[in-house]
Amino acid sequence: MRTIAFVTQKGGAGKSTLASSIAVAARRAGERVFIIDLDPLQSLVKWSQAREAADVPVEHVPPAKLGKALAALEKKGVTLVVIDAPGADSENSDAAIRAADLCIIPARPNVFDLWASELTRASIKDKKKEYAFLLNQCPPAQQNSRVEQGVATLQEMGALLTPLISSRVDYQEAARLGLGVSELHPDGVAAQEMRDLWASIKKRLKKGAAPAKPVKAEAEPEAKAKPETKAPAKAEAKATVKAAKVIVKAEPKPEAKPEAPKEAAAPAAAEKPAAEKPAAKPQAKPAVKKAA
Repeated sequence: MRTIAFVTQKGGAGKSTLASSIAVAARRAGERVFIIDLDPLQSLVKWSQAREAADVPVEHVPPAKLGKALAALEKKGVTLVVIDAPGADSENSDAAIRAADLCIIPARPNVFDLWASELTRASIKDKKKEYAFLLNQCPPAQQNSRVEQGVATLQEMGALLTPLISSRVDYQEAARLGLGVSELHPDGVAAQEMRDLWASIKKRLKKGAAPAKPVKAEAEPEAKAKPETKAPAKAEAKATVKAAKVIVKAEPKPEAKPEAPKEAAAPAAAEKPAAEKPAAKPQAKPAVKKAA
């Protein structure tokens, strides 16, 4: 199972829209997809409520339970988890970064988004996680100085996913209907952009290292929980040992009764010497006197 997270410290970059459309594109490409909404606004939870199909489930998960949720999804056979993080530096964003195999940093071609991208990248690098930039909401022509500057800036900072995502009405309309753009107009330009973007992301995931460690790290509490399940057994074993000791201590008490016969035997043994004295010695002395 692989996990990707859309993260940036600035709102309005299009994380939720991209996350929903890339999840649908991956699902249509054969992946078993699950979306985790870490944004307190729960935009993707609302998107799923507007969605008729149940092939891309969405759930809001608190950051403290993210590891266990990912471990459970992997056991269920999910192959791709898409995390939508809030547009701010927060506990939720931090959890998303730590859990992801690849952090995707979306940015619009403006200076404010590019500045925020640098801050987000620094946070990701501190955690030693993989990341890639995605230039979003570009003018359809994609040939102007702002776009070119954005491409150059992001390429200098790190990897840049392809293609550049254009600003099209299809993305907003698909989100409103609980769809991905590849479902709204499968033959449209936006749909092809998402298919190409998923191919680009998939290549990045294959180049990356093994799946993120936080999933395994959170599985460890379950392993630690096993001794707790064994604790009652140990308590029962101790109780059994104690019970056995009580029984062993109780058993000598019946042995105390045989000691009474020993006391009775002692007097009997004492009586025998008393009977021997009058039998042997007194009769021998009178016999000697008569002979004299």
